[in-house]
Amino acid sequence: MADRERVIAEVRATFGDRIGEVEDRLTSHAESANVDDLERPSIDDAPDHEVPNRAVVPGIDDASADELEGLVNDGTIGLRKIREGREAEISPREQVGLEAIVVLTGRPPLFIQNGDFLKVPDDWAVLKSHREEIKSSIRRVGRIEVDGHPEYTWIGTGFLAGPDAIVTNRHVAREFARLDGQSWRFQSGMSARLDFNEEYGALDPLEFKITGIVGIHERFDLAVLRVAPTSGTNTLPDPVRVAAARPGTVIGREIYVIGYPAWDSRRNDPTYMRQIFQNIFDVKRLQPGKVRTWNDGDPKFVHDASTLGGNSGSPVFDLATHEVIGLHFGGKYLEGNNAVPLWLLTDDELLETAGINFVQPTHA
Repeated sequence: MADRERVIAEVRATFGDRIGEVEDRLTSHAESANVDDLERPSIDDAPDHEVPNRAVVPGIDDASADELEGLVNDGTIGLRKIREGREAEISPREQVGLEAIVVLTGRPPLFIQNGDFLKVPDDWAVLKSHREEIKSSIRRVGRIEVDGHPEYTWIGTGFLAGPDAIVTNRHVAREFARLDGQSWRFQSGMSARLDFNEEYGALDPLEFKITGIVGIHERFDLAVLRVAPTSGTNTLPDPVRVAAARPGTVIGREIYVIGYPAWDSRRNDPTYMRQIFQNIFDVKRLQPGKVRTWNDGDPKFVHDASTLGGNSGSPVFDLATHEVIGLHFGGKYLEGNNAVPLWLLTDDELLETAGINFVQPTHA
């Protein structure tokens, strides 16, 4: 759990002058017994999709839903105290509730099923008007899985950024790669593949073989892998569009991350993770947020999407253009998440060799 002052600052940064509005909305939800709408999966404005069945998907149960509902109620009291200038009276329980509200309404980690994201809170209703573009982005992001590793069966996220090129983090690729002279190869006895599915409740994989390692960057936490269909029935989609120039004003820009948040107790509070992520990890999520800080020419920018360890290698999409502007590579809850600004690497030799699909931004 973060310290109280930091949580209060995060509430103010997330909601600004809308704290009273958020408090009223959550109070109304509670009075109408709809608080669980904030966290229980359901499809919003997508009638062709089936709502996931909690009875067959482990992790969501009435007890954990009731616990989260209680936290939201406590956090609502905390919002009232902030609005009334009584921050010193916020209890530890209300502080945890405030953390829950910041994530659930301010930057929610949304479930994905059948290639579509599930119900969003009111603060991110804008996502619904971008549904088709986001679904297109979802199809191009996968989970990197390994065979022969002594500890892991999967190790991070990757996205299709060239006709047959997957971009991920250096620290992900190093789990199965070794340098042989001037070339990177698989470690002995290991192989890897990319699964574009691994969604909430999914039963069938959509796998592609990782056939080689184009390279691992010396400066940035970035690597590029080659990928190919595992059979004649699967074909790779077109790659994402990667912004070749700074996307207008960077700070405050609405973004979204797609990836596979995993249990990450080394950097994040275990209680927070279980409650906010409903004890369900390792599945594909849509994680909206905003860019918090970036200085011109800086080799990283900071965003506030609700990411965890398995998001290593996730693309950071510009919500306005649905172009990839960054490569997520780590962070810590309420302290910020880091991403490589890919528009600085248009002339990078590794990315040129890989054939990354750089495009000029479509919006200022």
